[in-house]
This record gives sequence, C-alpha cells and structure tokens, in this order.
Amino acid sequence: MSSSSFPSSKIFSVFSHSLTHTTMSQFAFFKFSYNKPRHHSPLLFPNNLPIAPPLLRTTTALRSNAAPDPPLAFPGAADVIVVGAGVAGSALAYTLAKDARRVHVIERDLREPDRIVGELLQPGGYLKLIELGLEDCVDQIDAQRVLGYVLFMDGKKTRLPYPLEKFHADVAGRSFHNGRFIQMMREKAAALHHVRMEQGTVTSLLEQDSKTVVGVQYRTKDGQELKAYAPLTVICDGCFSNLRRSLCHPKVEVLSSFVGLVLENCQLPFENYGHVILADPSPILFYRISSTEVRCLVDIPGRKVPLVWSGMANYLKATVASQIPPDLQDAFISAIDRGNIRIMPNSSMPADPYSTPGALLIGDAFNMRHPLTGGGMTVALSDIVLLRDLIQTVGDLNDASSLSRYLESFYILRKPMASTINTLAGALYKVFSVSPDDARKELRQACFDYLSLGKIFSGGPIALLSGLNPYPLSLILHFFAVALYGVGRLVLPFPSRKRIWIGARIILCAFCIIFPIIKAEGIRQMFFPASIPAFYRAPPDR
Repeated sequence: MSSSSFPSSKIFSVFSHSLTHTTMSQFAFFKFSYNKPRHHSPLLFPNNLPIAPPLLRTTTALRSNAAPDPPLAFPGAADVIVVGAGVAGSALAYTLAKDARRVHVIERDLREPDRIVGELLQPGGYLKLIELGLEDCVDQIDAQRVLGYVLFMDGKKTRLPYPLEKFHADVAGRSFHNGRFIQMMREKAAALHHVRMEQGTVTSLLEQDSKTVVGVQYRTKDGQELKAYAPLTVICDGCFSNLRRSLCHPKVEVLSSFVGLVLENCQLPFENYGHVILADPSPILFYRISSTEVRCLVDIPGRKVPLVWSGMANYLKATVASQIPPDLQDAFISAIDRGNIRIMPNSSMPADPYSTPGALLIGDAFNMRHPLTGGGMTVALSDIVLLRDLIQTVGDLNDASSLSRYLESFYILRKPMASTINTLAGALYKVFSVSPDDARKELRQACFDYLSLGKIFSGGPIALLSGLNPYPLSLILHFFAVALYGVGRLVLPFPSRKRIWIGARIILCAFCIIFPIIKAEGIRQMFFPASIPAFYRAPPDR
C-alpha cells in the first residue's frame, strides 16, 4: 500500500459506509437517555400474552418462579444486547447500529471511567478505528501522537520508530486519558437512533432449552430487576467480568501490578515516543496522555503487591527514582509527594471459549495479555471489525443455526492479530524482567542489542507490536533470531565451554518463555487455522 493511495481509498470507504447507514438509521427505534432524567422504559415483553412461551432459565443458581417469560418474536426486542460500554462495547454498538441493527447497551456505570491502563492505542488499532468510522473520538480529548518507543537500559538508549512510511501522515499511535476516550465513543454511539444506552448491572444470562442464550437479566440504577431479550448477546464488561464463566474457561493469571502516577508539566526526553526503561526488577513506562501530563507505570512483579500503601512512596523514591532518566526525576518525586498513587493488577487470560449459541465474548472479558505493549485496544477493535463483517452477512439474526456458524468462525479468524499481540506481550515481559539466571540476563541484553541494530531488526518486531503485521510466524522468527544473536555474541570470536553452555541455555530459555504462551493461545489455531472445521473461513467481500 502506498502512502498516497491509503487515505483516499480507505477513508472514502469508511465515510461512504457511514453515510449509507446513517441514512438507514433515520427510522428511530430506541430513545437514547444517556445522562438525562427519564421515565424508565425497559425492553420488556408483557407477561399476559395468550401464547404459551418457551421455558427460559437464568445462568444463576437461584431464580424465582415468576410469571412465564414471553416468546422472543415480539416487536420490542433488540437485535443485539451489548453488556458493557467501554472501548469494545461502545465501538461495537456504534458499528452495529450503523448497519441498522437495534442495539441495547447495558453498562454498570456511565460516569467517566478513571483508569491507569487503556491509554495507549497502537497504530494498528488506530487503523481499525478508521475502519469503524470512530477516528474523530481522539480529536477532542487532547490525545497525543505516538511515533514509536525509546528503550533505555544500563545508561544506553535506542529509538524504535513505528514503520509508518507506507501509511498516510495521520496514521500513528495515540495516547490519551482512557475515560475521555470512552466517553467520546459512548456519545457517538448513543447519538445513533438504533442505540439505547442504559445504566444497569447484568446479573445473569437467560438461556433457552438447548443452552441458547436469548437475553440477560439485569438490575437498573434504581433497583428494578428486569429482563431484556435479543438473538445475540455480546459480553464485553471488562477484565473483572462476572459473566465470562458462563461462556469460557477463565484461566486468569495475575502476572504483576502497575503502580500508576501522573507527572505534570514536564518534558519527555523524546516527545511523541513511549519510554520503556528496562529497570530492576521489571520495566517502567512513561508516555504522554495530554499536553501537560505524562503517565508513569511502574511494574511490580508477582501476584500481589508486597508493599502496603504507607511503604509505596518510600519504595518509589528509594528504588525506582534512581533508575529513571534524570530529566524526569524531579517530576517523578513531585508526583509521589502529591500522593495520587494508583495500583492495577496486570492479568493474562488466553481465549478459551465455550461454543454458546446466541452469545459471544469480546474485549478483556474474553482475552487479556500483559499491558506492557499496549495491545489490548488494538485486539478489541480488530475483533469488532471482524465481527461486524461476519454479522453483515447474516440477514436475520434470529436464524440461530446460521448465526452460530458465523460466531464459531469469529474465534478462528481473530487468531492472527490476537495471538501475535498476546504472544509478543507475554514474551517481552518475561525477557525484559530481571532474572538471576545468566542465560536470561544474556537474552535480555541480546534483545536490547538486536533492536538497536535498526532497519528490519527493529522494524519487524515493532510492526508486530503495533498491530501492523499480524503474523505469528514472523513473531517466532524474530524471537529466535534474538536468541541466536545472543548465542553469537557469546561464542564469537573466541568460544569457551562456559560461553557455549550459556549459549545453549539461551536457546532453551527462549523455548521455555515462548512455547507455554503459544500453547495457551493454541498452536493449531495460530499456525494451522485452515485445519479447524468452520463454516466460514474468510472475511466477506464488501
């Protein structure tokens, strides 16, 4: 793709798609009530219908034997229920509503979120944002362009720009306040007539006899217990999802925790770049989230933060401050003294879904990776583009058999992008963390030196990290090229028994790091997706 051809073809396609479906959405279906006082008008069915309804059950252990539930074929039903209105839920609601699907969004809290993660969108994610017609959501929130990374280690540094030469000048990463971004997406989704956004807590899924999900039971802001029905329910209620156990094998592993600070009125050594300090015991991140604020994330390994709140400030000053660039030390100490220290667990969860007709998981509720590489939103937005393209080929979502086959294909087709970013995030975190093992130390140094070579040696891994090159095989080749580079540094030009032994352990160490991650992602799904039975194997021609 050339630089000149990208914007006209891609953006025109997105804008024409948006214009077409804006026209279709002029027939109002839902009344939006976001941040406005209203009389509650839930998507409910009357219980006095003369037709005997199918028996429904909830996924919770306890339920009351109330009046029978109504049949699904009723004109008040939504086409899709979206549980959660974060980045994934809001983007999904917007894109489905543009296709004239009636979307009921139920979000636990519609106030602006305040989080210390989800603040960096990679260029691959920004391209997906353009495909969805949501790129203007970063225009009014003081978002900052990100052009790559700078890696610091033992007094040395190397700059790793994104390989953006073939793209339009607007294509880059973006960093911002997570809450501002989500609110912009919610507002844009809610402006469409086919979207109804409601504050409430979903307590369970509603299932029909054959374990087909037909809706949700939820509690409104004012305490009412209600039910909503749709042929498709999409769960995207975040990393602390209380519904994922009904739809997948939730193998959540807490790898570490981020301690978050905001540095004010300071300059980064390299503006428009994310800064990664390979510190002891694990990496420290800096990136700008507004024109006056810089986010700092200090990684602390382990399932639990070993420091109580009262000792955190002392730890940051005594252990961390001396390891960051001198230009940032004063602002770092000032941020600690202000006392607004936040802690967020960093979790990993491979995608391992049940085949559940009528329901789908997406976003962090479905799949998580260490946030070191900032790939979560890129994976979620890529999944939404894929899901939109699949659903567009299903004329009637009430055709449960056809819908189920396409949803099965979603789990296969998402693998190249998701598994590449997931595997790289997990592998880099392990390589960048300090270890007493000599082989791990050499692998860490080899990774820094390999990336410092520039050209394809840095451009290839950064293209993978940024979502611009979603190919798992390319990731494997670069990862083992780093290991072989580390072996070469040891044994050339004068090998010794000790160096040869450490070199052999470097290769073994590389296998031990990456293959458990690949196994969790699914070797067959990553590298041989065509061998997995599925009804639909390629995105539809649009």
